[in-house]
Amino acid sequence: MILSDAQLQIQDAARRFAQREIVPNAAEWDCTCTVPAHLLREMGKLGLMGMCIDPAWGGAGADWVSYVVAVEEIAAGDCGLCNMMCVNNSPNCAAIEEYGTPEQKERFLRPLASGEQSSVFLLTEPDAGSDAAAIRTRATQQGDRFVLNGTKQFITAGRTAQVALIVAVTDPSAGKRGISCFLTPTDAPGYRVLREEAKLGHRAADTCLIALDDLVIPASGLLGPLGGGYRIALAYLKNGRIGVPAQAVGVARAAYQAALRYAGERKTFGKPIIEHQAISFKLADMATAIESARQLTLHAAQLKDAGRPCLKEASMAKLAATEMVDRVCFDAIQIHGGNGYLNDFPVEKLYRDARVLSIYEGSNEIQRLIIGRAIAAER
Repeated sequence: MILSDAQLQIQDAARRFAQREIVPNAAEWDCTCTVPAHLLREMGKLGLMGMCIDPAWGGAGADWVSYVVAVEEIAAGDCGLCNMMCVNNSPNCAAIEEYGTPEQKERFLRPLASGEQSSVFLLTEPDAGSDAAAIRTRATQQGDRFVLNGTKQFITAGRTAQVALIVAVTDPSAGKRGISCFLTPTDAPGYRVLREEAKLGHRAADTCLIALDDLVIPASGLLGPLGGGYRIALAYLKNGRIGVPAQAVGVARAAYQAALRYAGERKTFGKPIIEHQAISFKLADMATAIESARQLTLHAAQLKDAGRPCLKEASMAKLAATEMVDRVCFDAIQIHGGNGYLNDFPVEKLYRDARVLSIYEGSNEIQRLIIGRAIAAER
């Protein structure tokens, strides 16, 4: 698709920010396993933390295509940081904007969308990942408050975020209709970080095991209707499936560009290796695969903007893009030869960052299940 002038302006602003503020520091953040807190606030000033949120609540009021192109640019800089941005945008800000009360929007949405604060989404548990209906965290109502107990795993920004959106069971006998969503500050008593995970990639973003020990949330912290949490969570995971392939395209593009530069500089047998057909064909395949995944992702975002169903298309984009990025990063290392295995060059980090993209926001096995059901229903 051809981007509009407004979309191109957003893309350019995100690209300039990423190249100026993120790319020069990404390797250091990967080593220190942290990212400066002020950086998220700076991203908020650009509108990147609440891109599709109404400006009345501190957002940028952009469309989903703009969101996708911005995500690609930030992910090309550092995918771990980009994942923190994506979680804040959707599910969190998007869910609060649609389901939040005016008081919740003022207290939580405005600072999140503007980047003054950041947020975390507590859904996954040690025994409940893709099967969201299997969660065990309990929220017991006691008068005008809920008391939450349970454990959440693989939580992006679990230590650094200031606001948590928590999915918990309020009625065990009601199945999926017994799951609800809650909002709370992360400094509330009972919210505990048990462990910060050591990871293969995405090291700039903290990923945590969180314990909820008698965490008290007032009834005013219930997001949406009681028992509506499963529907809310799944609806915004669908949005995440538009963001994740954009991350994959960004990482793949960065790997491809690094390989292209290296192929133009590295010489063998008296000429740059890009002039060898084995390398030029590999680069041609990489460029083609990246553009194919980008167009699938933009198509899903365009359907979202038009208010049309896009579950199948979002799953297709995630499946194609996250499998593409593994191949592209593999080939980028291959083009670099032995140097690609060293952290002196960026491609080894990109390879590590790419691997999780086919796992989170619904594994690719789940994406195939969703696509298969959709095409069967279309017969």
